[in-house]
Amino acid sequence: MSEQNNPPVIEFPCPNYPVKIIGDAFEGYEAAVLEVVAQHAQLSAAPKPLNPSRNGRFVSLTVAIIATGEPQLKALHEALKGLSFVKMVM
Repeated sequence: MSEQNNPPVIEFPCPNYPVKIIGDAFEGYEAAVLEVVAQHAQLSAAPKPLNPSRNGRFVSLTVAIIATGEPQLKALHEALKGLSFVKMVM
């Protein structure tokens, strides 16, 4: 099928693409995650405050990036998943 029949769900560039990163809670989590994000994308807004899990074992961080295309998003996802403390990227 052609792309014309199945247009992309996201139009690029997407100025406020949200990425949520969930991982093990530790001092420096936010800085470590933001360092990787900065290698692949520009933030379009300040990150939301860290959101700890009920028991404090895990933490989530949501960032808004300027998404330029599928290759960028795939590379960012793979880089974040490559961090040993990251459990999930959405």
